[in-house]
Amino acid sequence: MSEGRLAGLAWRLVRADALAPREIDPLLTPAQRMAARTLRLFSGRQARTGRPGERLARELERSGPVAIKLGQFLSTRGDIFGEAFVNDLGRLKDQLPPFATDLSRAEVERALGRPLAQVFAEFGEPVAAASLAQAHRARLTDGREVAVKVLRPAIERRVSRDVKTLERAAALAEAWPAARRLEPRAFAATVARALALELDLRMEAAAADELGKAMAVDGFVQAPAVVWDAVARRVLTLEWATGMPLSDPTALDHPGLDRKRTAEALVRGFLTQALDHGVFHADLHEGNLFVAAPDRICVVDFGIVGRLSAADRRYLAEILWGFLNRDYGRLAEVHFQAGWVSAGQNRGAFAQALRAVGEPVFGRPARDVSMGRLLGQLFDVTSLFDMRLRPELVLLQKTMVTVEGVARRIDPDHDIWTASEPVVRRWIARELSPAAQVRSFVAEARGVLQALSVLAAERSAPPPAPPPRQGMDALAAFALGAALAGLAFALAVWLR
Repeated sequence: MSEGRLAGLAWRLVRADALAPREIDPLLTPAQRMAARTLRLFSGRQARTGRPGERLARELERSGPVAIKLGQFLSTRGDIFGEAFVNDLGRLKDQLPPFATDLSRAEVERALGRPLAQVFAEFGEPVAAASLAQAHRARLTDGREVAVKVLRPAIERRVSRDVKTLERAAALAEAWPAARRLEPRAFAATVARALALELDLRMEAAAADELGKAMAVDGFVQAPAVVWDAVARRVLTLEWATGMPLSDPTALDHPGLDRKRTAEALVRGFLTQALDHGVFHADLHEGNLFVAAPDRICVVDFGIVGRLSAADRRYLAEILWGFLNRDYGRLAEVHFQAGWVSAGQNRGAFAQALRAVGEPVFGRPARDVSMGRLLGQLFDVTSLFDMRLRPELVLLQKTMVTVEGVARRIDPDHDIWTASEPVVRRWIARELSPAAQVRSFVAEARGVLQALSVLAAERSAPPPAPPPRQGMDALAAFALGAALAGLAFALAVWLR
């Protein structure tokens, strides 16, 4: 069945001239142009209707939720695909055909176990419809304006079917050596887990609450409050998000909106989530962002959330810091320490390769930097050094690309490196300072003592041997002495 769906999707894209549309012929090599023209021999009448983005959007919409998610991602990359193309794909974000309001009302009553009138004084028509759910504007009995999100009927079955197709596609891609290092199976598993969480709106409510508190710390972006009394597995209620959705073509023309500061707020808001809190909104396309003058951003739709361990956050910060400071030696060392590049590779050569990727970015306006070319160079470098993409960072990498694409649509001159610098600098100063190193050392020493205590208890001999406490005291004293000596040495180095 999965193979049949893959073949069916490929055939529909060929028939719609959406795989290699005729409009891109001037950009292709002679061999590529010949292959594309051969495919077009099989295109149908619909291939002559609409622009490339319109044709692709039409076929992705017909192909299910996972295909629509792919289209949403592509629609953020106007710097790569062009504004006309991404505008045509933009309808996939929140302008899909809605289902009947009566079905939503019935679902809300069934999910909450109460008549609608006991919760809502008003319940309006759909205001946005996406691949998995649609949103209604409503008013609670206490007068608050809210957004009510309701899953599409039978969407769980469609997603399950699409995930099986994606997993089959990943298995086929795994057989291709050039794609294997991109971890297609791990990527498919990550998407499957994220979609499973998206289909339980109670999880989204928890994510909205957690991220809302994290966002409030710095205030770069914000999230609407959760109305917990009106949350269930298939229903989510949030306070109404103020501002205009970025998916509205007129949103950026709103009087008083500062495009530069708004783009910077988006990037810094994302980075503070990832670095400071280890949790980030992983679906930051225009349909999920509301803007208001002068630079206010409200984020909605918390179905996909990424998480980073403390070690991942440190490596992420050091990598960004290395690029910001053009310290390619340190940047290479971080990759080796993290295990992203095997110890057998040459550090100097890897640092040289990173310099070749990073230097073209600096000193040039963002609109003059080809992100497609930059990513191509990066993939070439990672291939040369057998660096495999880490599965747990797939969402982070995808979200960083999306955030930069949206920021550039807000401000075509946006420079993600300049916007990132204050956030990364603050993290480095806080987490890698001597005081932070001392805290880390003390925490590690405590961990050693705890481990030794457990080991001593396990190995303590039965009577008439000395009581276990005596042996443990000796081991603990030795470990504590070693820890203090190490701390003294570290302080001496820092203070010399």
